[in-house]
Amino acid sequence: MRYGVKIVLLMLFCCGCALQKAHSSGPFQASGIKIGEVTDTEAIIWTRLSAGPRRLGTDAPMPRVSYDGRKKKGKNRPDAGAVVAFPGGSIAETLEGAVGGTTGRVRVLYKAQTGGSWKQTDWRPVDPQKDYTRQFRLTNLSPKTKYLVRIESQADNGGKGQTIEGGFRTAPGPDRAEKVVFTVSTGQYYPDQDVPGGGYKIYGQMLKLDPDFFVHTGDILYYDKLAKAKSLPLARRHWWRMYSLPTNVEFHRQVASYFMKDDHDTWKNDCWPTMKGKDMGDFTFKQGQAVFLEQVPMGEKTWRTYRWGKDLQIWLVEGRDFRSPNPMPDGPDKTIWGKQQKRWFKRTVAESDATFKILISPTPIVGPDRTKKNDNHANKGFTHEGDELRQFISKQKNMYVVCGDRHWQYVSQHAETGVREYCCGPASNEHAGGWKNSMRYPEHKYLNVTGGFLAGTVERKDGKPTLTFRHYSVDGKILNEDRLPAE
Repeated sequence: MRYGVKIVLLMLFCCGCALQKAHSSGPFQASGIKIGEVTDTEAIIWTRLSAGPRRLGTDAPMPRVSYDGRKKKGKNRPDAGAVVAFPGGSIAETLEGAVGGTTGRVRVLYKAQTGGSWKQTDWRPVDPQKDYTRQFRLTNLSPKTKYLVRIESQADNGGKGQTIEGGFRTAPGPDRAEKVVFTVSTGQYYPDQDVPGGGYKIYGQMLKLDPDFFVHTGDILYYDKLAKAKSLPLARRHWWRMYSLPTNVEFHRQVASYFMKDDHDTWKNDCWPTMKGKDMGDFTFKQGQAVFLEQVPMGEKTWRTYRWGKDLQIWLVEGRDFRSPNPMPDGPDKTIWGKQQKRWFKRTVAESDATFKILISPTPIVGPDRTKKNDNHANKGFTHEGDELRQFISKQKNMYVVCGDRHWQYVSQHAETGVREYCCGPASNEHAGGWKNSMRYPEHKYLNVTGGFLAGTVERKDGKPTLTFRHYSVDGKILNEDRLPAE
């Protein structure tokens, strides 16, 4: 039996109370916690210790960025060196939205909601070299079980710090036909928040669905946009201010997540590993890769697959680390995924006996996309690999694509292969754009230039497995629904 929305809301209320139970002298956990990489027997718990109990407000200064001593005009100028001015002698930790880190120790206590005694990890120090974060891998968990977690903190002198409580649900085993609900989002731009007091409406609306897990497909934040990340401390500040927003803290304390990265939360727009440029200052592509791994709960690889019961398996792929330069002539050697990842993908899909198989990609596989874009499989620049993947997917039973990146919602069916793709759309209406509702192509089965999120439900109806995709508005209204019975 699934846990109802009333129970989730009660937990939120209780956890909200627990969040306030912070010792006045700290340390604190102002960035909340993140729960990730959940399987039927494991989960990773992430936290970060902060010196203060809350983020700095809008009265704190903002950095000013110029290029070679002047404002950048017109197109991007990768040849122009970035210059950052810090008003009043400020530093990253004293800017708007900042949450400065601190040393100390943390541990995780956890138990099944249905009973039993609390288990606990050892006390572990946070790592100043990794932005005062710590990750714990919980093992030997029971499948299809709701777990309560409690993350406690201590100062270096042993003084009691803030405790945060939350919970998550493990996956059912691969032999169990269980109902599974998941949600997907992308395009979380900091200036485009839509909740008074800070945050995004979609998080509260997704909680109402009581999802088993959540996938963020990338563009979690935008290093190269407002208050640009021109150094490692400024890049980390983007994470501090995004994940100290009240809606984000509330949601991630309650729902297991899988995080994926795209261009803007790796380095900059349309980036690849060998890309050059002075416009990101001292912040490098390699640093962007490392920051992502320190700021989200993550295992050994950013490309992985997870099984959720008999009827669902998802594939989460890496689209930045192995890619060829976008301007490179197309052909068999040009790639977004890289040879090793493609071999892994094809092998694990072929080995899977899950009823429904879902590829979740940071960028489109089908599209259509804008003609001026050239960094995804729906663009001409990666046609060869795009055709290869679409042909492979089309030969699989009950396999669909879910993607992020694009700032509009859509359902498209590839004209030649029949591959069906669901784009979740951006996190807020303010961030929607880049397309027009009047630009409806034959491939489009649904098109809506709006913010919101995508939800998927796998369940058995009269004994037959069914996958239902629903597009939601930021206010939780169903905008589109597709019911897909298993073949």
